[in-house]
Amino acid sequence: MGEFDLIARYFTRPVRKAALGVGDDCALLAPAPGMQLAVSSDMLVEGRHFFADVDPEALGHKALAVNLSDLAACGARPLAFTLALSLPRVDEAWLAGFSRGMWALADAHGCELVGGDTTQGPLNICITVFGEVPAGQALLRSGARPGDDIYVSGTLGDARLALEALLGHITLPDDVLARARQRLERPTPRVPLGLALRGVASSAMDVSDGLLGDLSHILKASGVGASIDTHITSNLIAASAYISSARGQFDPNFVHQCTLAGGDDYELAFTASPARRTAVAAASHSSNTPVTRIGTVSAEPGLRLVDAQGQPVQHRYASFDHFQ
Repeated sequence: MGEFDLIARYFTRPVRKAALGVGDDCALLAPAPGMQLAVSSDMLVEGRHFFADVDPEALGHKALAVNLSDLAACGARPLAFTLALSLPRVDEAWLAGFSRGMWALADAHGCELVGGDTTQGPLNICITVFGEVPAGQALLRSGARPGDDIYVSGTLGDARLALEALLGHITLPDDVLARARQRLERPTPRVPLGLALRGVASSAMDVSDGLLGDLSHILKASGVGASIDTHITSNLIAASAYISSARGQFDPNFVHQCTLAGGDDYELAFTASPARRTAVAAASHSSNTPVTRIGTVSAEPGLRLVDAQGQPVQHRYASFDHFQ
């Protein structure tokens, strides 16, 4: 099977939102009047971001999900995406699974594939996603203010828990691992929450490399500091039924490592004024996405961890770094 047959069979569909999709040298996008384009790219590399034996359908889902998560963090509605795919060989069974997982998530969010590239080489997936957001309403990293509440959506640490088990560092029952692995390989992009937070959150970003590292980007961009309650964050993993069932084997430091610096959560971390707590609750309800208040923005620079009594927690937790 040649390159263009591969594209035609697995990655071509009629477009409805785009003015022009797959088949020409460029796609054409026309955002609605008064809208701005939100654009983001993410790359997944075999051996770095996923195991060689990962289910291709799950990989197709995740490849698009991590990009949709960026749109969610910006408060943007998905429009379209491009796919650049490097393959060691043409494996039709693999391509069928990969495209099936990708299309299912794309359809769920009304996001169209409008172009890209394929070549032979090490397995490498790069997606660029396009969304639209009303001019001046994008959620940014730079809007946090002293006194703001800090929130995170969903749960944290489940993906890291699965990774540690798959690497053989810990042992989990099969059913527990299966549920945790779902969070690692099939993350849920929080697009509905991101849309609901427009005009409510003062800043936002998605949690991809670990809460502490990603939150530090908001603090730096906003010129502020923060305090995080580790008692609350540790319960974000323990509150999950499949984590609670095996909690006894976990050292508290390991739980903190998972929740604070685990990576691959693809939840939203965001800030909002205390005066907007009712609005945050409404956004959580309308998007069917749980959110938890985990800390407070401060004028003093730096990111501080405190326990349930407000006492400082010393730590050396480090988020994921692509070059370390």
